[in-house]
Amino acid sequence: MAVTPLKDIVDRAFAARYGVPAINVFDDLTMEAVLAGAVEARSPLIVQTSVKTVRSIGSRVLMAQWTAMTAGIEVPVTLHLDHCPDRAVLSECLDAGWNSVLFDASALSVEENQRQTTEVVKEAREHGAHVEGEIESITGVEDGVGSDTPSERQTLDVQVRFLEETGVDVFAPAIGNAHGSYTAAPELDTQRVSDIVARHPVPIALHGGSGLSEAVFQDLIARGCAKVNISTALKELYMKSSLEFLRGAEEKNKWDPPSLFRDVRGHVVEMTTGLCREFGSAGQA
Repeated sequence: MAVTPLKDIVDRAFAARYGVPAINVFDDLTMEAVLAGAVEARSPLIVQTSVKTVRSIGSRVLMAQWTAMTAGIEVPVTLHLDHCPDRAVLSECLDAGWNSVLFDASALSVEENQRQTTEVVKEAREHGAHVEGEIESITGVEDGVGSDTPSERQTLDVQVRFLEETGVDVFAPAIGNAHGSYTAAPELDTQRVSDIVARHPVPIALHGGSGLSEAVFQDLIARGCAKVNISTALKELYMKSSLEFLRGAEEKNKWDPPSLFRDVRGHVVEMTTGLCREFGSAGQA
């Protein structure tokens, strides 16, 4: 199987109506653990990095880790750059070998967003890569990108024109979803997904997936959400499981970092396999 273009993964999921976990990793441990979880679940997987992670670790180091960890992997996996408004970072990651990017130009006018996204698609194609686009920002700040102020909703005609003119491979509409942890069940306009797909069949990316119920996931995946983003849930799991382990280490006065890493890895693998089962991608590799 090995490293696979994003479009190949999401197009198959879109056609068969299952969702592929798109998990934001932030170090070598989480990258290796989510890949191991996908192999265990026999599932395709989208591994994502934020701009913040790229800047803190470096694109070359991340790509070296990715190349080493995916050598001979038995399931289809792809490396994706999440919400990126910075064209220079997009180019850096495409040059380094990322398989796809999300150009987040939602802060721009629709016209300027469309113009620049078209340019990004052309650049990505020169690298054999794919592009996710959006014209409405997803509420919430994630890794320093985004806004807590809901963006203006665009009409279906505007969305379809954007899709037709830019040729993006995946589309991320705002449907009332938000980055971060939900304090209450969100009111989602799920019909927007169905309307977009009916007019212009394209795999939809569901952002703000952490904390949604299984019933909501199933409904949105059935409507066309082939890419399901998970970020906050992994961060919380990583930090909380580390804290619990360290409290135990303090009680025992036993300080062994490899044991901490092994414990956290186990939790991340378990979370990944669980998401694959929940979204229906388990066994699809």
